[in-house]
Amino acid sequence: MSDSDPIVIVGLAVEAPGGVETADDFWSLLAEQREGLGPFPTDRGWALPQLFDGSRTDGYKPIHNLGGFLSSAITFDPEFFRISRREATAMDPQQRVALRLAWRSVENSGINPDDLAGHDVGCYVGASALEYGPPLAEFSDYSGHLITGTSLGVIAGRIAYTLDLAGPALTVDTSCSSALAAFHTAVQAIRAGDCDLALAGGVCVMGTPGYFAEFSKQHALSDDGHCRPYSAHASGTVWAEGAAMFVLQRRSRALADGRSILAEVRATCVNSDGRSSGLTAPSRDAQTRLFRRAIAQAGVAPADVGMVEGHGTGTRLGDRTELLALVASYGTAPAGRGPRLGSVKSNIGHAQAAAGALGLAKVIVSAEHAAVPATLHVDEPSREIDWQQQGLRLADKLTPWPAVDGWRTAAVSAFGMSGTNCHAIVSMPDSASEREET
Repeated sequence: MSDSDPIVIVGLAVEAPGGVETADDFWSLLAEQREGLGPFPTDRGWALPQLFDGSRTDGYKPIHNLGGFLSSAITFDPEFFRISRREATAMDPQQRVALRLAWRSVENSGINPDDLAGHDVGCYVGASALEYGPPLAEFSDYSGHLITGTSLGVIAGRIAYTLDLAGPALTVDTSCSSALAAFHTAVQAIRAGDCDLALAGGVCVMGTPGYFAEFSKQHALSDDGHCRPYSAHASGTVWAEGAAMFVLQRRSRALADGRSILAEVRATCVNSDGRSSGLTAPSRDAQTRLFRRAIAQAGVAPADVGMVEGHGTGTRLGDRTELLALVASYGTAPAGRGPRLGSVKSNIGHAQAAAGALGLAKVIVSAEHAAVPATLHVDEPSREIDWQQQGLRLADKLTPWPAVDGWRTAAVSAFGMSGTNCHAIVSMPDSASEREET
C-alpha cells in the first residue's frame, strides 16, 4: 500500500502513577493539574531506611521520599492468562503489566483478543532491565522460571505467546527513548509488510530503587522530589513507573473493520547523538536534525502543530539542550502562534523506558478533550530561551486546543542516555464522527 493509506492508532491502554488505569483517569489527572507522585512502596522489600539516609558524606545527593509508582504493579491475575502462581511470581512485573495492557488495548480497539491468534500481528515493547528478582546463580523457590521471568526479550515474547501472535515480537531497549523507538519500529514494520496490525508501546516497573541511588550519586535528582520541566528552577528528575500500549494498522483496514481512529501517524524519526560531550550527554544538533526531519516527513508547518509533548526531564542540561533544539525547529512559527510545550513528567515523574508512550497517550487524550494540559511546577520559565520572541509557547495552564482543518496535530519526543533520540508527529481527528468517516 502507498503512503496515501497512512498508519493509524485504533486502540489505547494506559497505567500511570496517581491511580491511573484508564485513558479517562489519565485525562482527569492532567486536566485537574494533579501530581501522581507518592511515597516509596513498602510492599516490595526495598531497604528504604538506607536509601533515605541523609547523613551520607560519600557524594550522594539526598533522596526525597517521592516517586511515581504504580499501585497496580503487584496486581495480576495469573489464572486469566493461564499462568501458574509460581511462574507469575518469578515474572518481572514489567511482563505482567505489559501483558495486561496489551490485552486491554486490543479490547479497547474493538477486537476480541482471541481473534488475533495465528495472524501476522506484531508486538513491539520498549523496556529496560530494572533488577527484578534474585541472581540466576542463586537457587530459589522460583528457579526454573527466572530465566524467562526476568529476560528483557521475553516481555514482547510473552505477549505474542499468550495471544498467539504470528508477527514479529521485539523488546526494544534504548533506555529512556525505548517506547518511542518501539513505536517507530512497529510503524516501519507495517509499512514493510512484516505485519498488518501491531501492538506497540512501553513499560517501566522498578524492581529496586537502584536508579534513585545511581542518580543521587550523579546529583541529577530533584532537590525537592518534584519534577519541574522547562522551569528556571529545575534541579533534577524524579523516577517513575508507567505503561501505555497502542494498536496500529492501516487506515483503510481500520475503516473497513469499522474501528474508530484515535490518531494518524504523520511521522516517526529516530537518530543518534553520536559523539557528544559525554556518553549520556544530549546533542542539540542531533535533536534539531531529528525535529526538522520529522516536520518535513509529516508535511506540516510548525504553526500547524498545536502541542509538543517534550521529553522534559527537569534536568538542567537535558532541558537546556532540548529547548534550544525546539526553538531552532518549532520556534520559527510566528510569535504567539507556535505549539504549546509541556511534559507529563511534571505530573507523574520520569517513567524511563515508557516515557515516550505515556507522552503519546497524553496528546491523544488531550486532543479528545480539545485542550492542552498545564505543565506543573513552572513558577518561572527557563531562562535558556526568549519565550517572547519566538513561536514556542509554554503550556503553563489548561488551554483550549482548536482544530486546524479538522485535525489536532502534536509532536512527541523521547531521548535516551543511550544517545538514541525519537520524535513522532501524530494528528487526531476533531470529533468521533470524523474519526469514523476519515
